[in-house]
Amino acid sequence: MSQDIGYVRTEMALPQPAPLRERGPLAWMRKNLFANPFDSALTIVGLVIVAMILPPLFNWAIVNAQWTGTDRTFCATVAQGGIQPDGWSGACWAFVKAKFGQFMFGRYPLDERWRVILVAIMFVALLVPLLIPRVPRKGLNAVLFFLVLPVVSYFLLIGGVFGLPHVETPLWGGLLVTLTLSFVGIVVSLPVGILLALGRRSKMPVVKMLCVIFIETVRGVPLITVLFMASVMLPLFLPAGVSFDKFLRALIGVSLFASAYMAEVVRGGLQAIPKGQYEGADSLGLSYWQKMGLIVLPQALKLVIPGIVNTFIGMFKDTSLVYIISMFDLLGVVRQNFSDAAWASPQTPASGLVFAALVFWIFCFGMSRYSIFMERRLDTGHKR
Repeated sequence: MSQDIGYVRTEMALPQPAPLRERGPLAWMRKNLFANPFDSALTIVGLVIVAMILPPLFNWAIVNAQWTGTDRTFCATVAQGGIQPDGWSGACWAFVKAKFGQFMFGRYPLDERWRVILVAIMFVALLVPLLIPRVPRKGLNAVLFFLVLPVVSYFLLIGGVFGLPHVETPLWGGLLVTLTLSFVGIVVSLPVGILLALGRRSKMPVVKMLCVIFIETVRGVPLITVLFMASVMLPLFLPAGVSFDKFLRALIGVSLFASAYMAEVVRGGLQAIPKGQYEGADSLGLSYWQKMGLIVLPQALKLVIPGIVNTFIGMFKDTSLVYIISMFDLLGVVRQNFSDAAWASPQTPASGLVFAALVFWIFCFGMSRYSIFMERRLDTGHKR
């Protein structure tokens, strides 16, 4: 005998929208900005600071800025209210526009800049699919990016072959030098840093001692000292008639300096791996390199992604220190153009430095955001 029971549901209830207090802009503000009295006070103070800074900054960068011109007379301190006594009425973006080519290429010959642009196009064309996880053929892409691209770029930028005019590295400058130093430093420092970290944890006394001495020596001196030694002191110890290009010496100095710091970052990840992972790999009969390459290192590198990217960002910004050895990266070229008599005015230094800061911020912010993306993608330690 069947009997209908009114309080027993016969079908699933449809999903209901969240309450009004839990959705929408007001709910987000209540949760993130005004959750308690302390958060509310911080939000109000922050809004006051933004209200004090943003309008003058907007007026300086946009409203009163000079966008076109051929010399400093176009950046005269004329604002909407007339001539300003402080001489800081607006930005002189005309200076940035006029010197943009030097900021990007340095003194690279004008007729040969297509070679730099071609290298940049190849760099982006290979880097973008390498960074997108869903794009197939990662192995081929990595070989082209890390092995083929540097060789092709070397012959394109230096020239002297295939009918290309030779361009000496002292003519390089601007963003070209910054990106070249950063790319080579990143490509070299990660594998060398991994080897140094493994060597420091090695059970072979000689290997461990050599790695410890190298890491502690390099980390114990500032990068300026390393660059100075590579540029000035190293030629003194070379045989007569033997010399290396100054730019190559800077590349080696930056790469070795970053490798020492990278080694300590990777060593921290290796120490965070439980001992059971090593014992499990040994129980499978894996060799040392199989154990490290297949079991330990993938887990260790995943744990230290923030530290690795932090080292990359620091190295990218530290490329400005090559100015001390008379090489001009982006910031160095900007500072060098302050002495141009045609643009000597109170507005040009601030405008040039803001432009350089914006370029550095774009690259550093991009690396930081991609680091966060990879952390979330590889966060497989806990099921949700």
